[in-house]
Amino acid sequence: MKARRAEQEVVRGIARVDRRTKDLARRVRPGEIAIINHRDIDRVAAESLVAAGVAAVVNAAPSISGRYPNSGPLRLVEAGIPLVDDVGRSVMDLLSDGDTVDIVGGAIVLDGEVIAKGEMPSCEELADRMEVARLGIADELREFARNTLEYVEREAPLTFEALDVPELSTEIRGRHALIVVRGHDYRHDLAALRPYIKEYRPVLIAVDGGADALLEVGLQPDIIIGDFDSASDRAVHCGADLVHHVHPDGRAPGRENLLAFGLPYQEFVAEGMSEDVAMLLAYEAGATLIVAVGTHVTMVEFLDKGRKGMASTFLTRLRLGPVLVDAKGVSRLYEGRSRRSDVLLLVGSAFLAMVILATRSNSWSVFIDGFRLWFDNLRDAIHGWF
Repeated sequence: MKARRAEQEVVRGIARVDRRTKDLARRVRPGEIAIINHRDIDRVAAESLVAAGVAAVVNAAPSISGRYPNSGPLRLVEAGIPLVDDVGRSVMDLLSDGDTVDIVGGAIVLDGEVIAKGEMPSCEELADRMEVARLGIADELREFARNTLEYVEREAPLTFEALDVPELSTEIRGRHALIVVRGHDYRHDLAALRPYIKEYRPVLIAVDGGADALLEVGLQPDIIIGDFDSASDRAVHCGADLVHHVHPDGRAPGRENLLAFGLPYQEFVAEGMSEDVAMLLAYEAGATLIVAVGTHVTMVEFLDKGRKGMASTFLTRLRLGPVLVDAKGVSRLYEGRSRRSDVLLLVGSAFLAMVILATRSNSWSVFIDGFRLWFDNLRDAIHGWF
């Protein structure tokens, strides 16, 4: 609820408090206030809060630290959602889930008492901060490249080793595979790929929250892979094959999540990000083409995800080669492509129109009458012979 007090905009709502933005975005309701501790809010997190319909966002940490030009804060403010920035970590302890709070300017008010203060940057101020971060990104780029090369040097010998593919009820060999990550532009890409999905019926492989992305658009995932920290209960119980990503050194984050669900699952041991491992699973299982939706490809996207390098993604793409294509490339191919069914429908419609026009024309009536007269004469002649 919004009102005016002392010529300042007041936002009142129920506070939802969570240190993990993606967890909060799944449970916050429209009109509630998101209380987060998210340094450098990324674009995907911001879009999830916008989609949830929050009334405001209070961030305990700096929303733009200047490390790199993250666009999340600007997305929030452009969507008309007030952002109270860098109010301090104490707000996470001072507020409890379900408290009713007021935001007056940059002040957070609980039971009439100001418990924290921050600034409320405008779109122009956020754009200026992003530009400053963009100008100073050289140091971050050097560190990013160094981490990537160090990992490549360490892991390159393992790049083309065979992997043990778990037994799945879903048949992948000889089919296309669509890998869905709830990343940048995934909604737009899925919408654009509708004709492709309808024609080729690829195996739908969701990476964690990608399962919910598919369900949102009416598609059923065949396989869900990852550490299951962001897939909803509905997604996990949709009937898909569940595959837990386990690292070669034995690390298995999220195993407790799967055990809590109490459902049967398989393990796939491979190094890298879960989206890379999903591609490796499809490739090793015999997919003829792998189409990626919402995956991370740029440095900013990796920094948004908190990654210091992109070595696993680089090595995965090196292994897959031409089998892997980006969803945007496939959707562009389908923009001007006519499907066989469309062509047949067009030809059939044209033929039907010709028949209707012909039956209603005088020349066609004369032709029919002439044919009927010839047939009657032939019949009379045959009767005369016998």
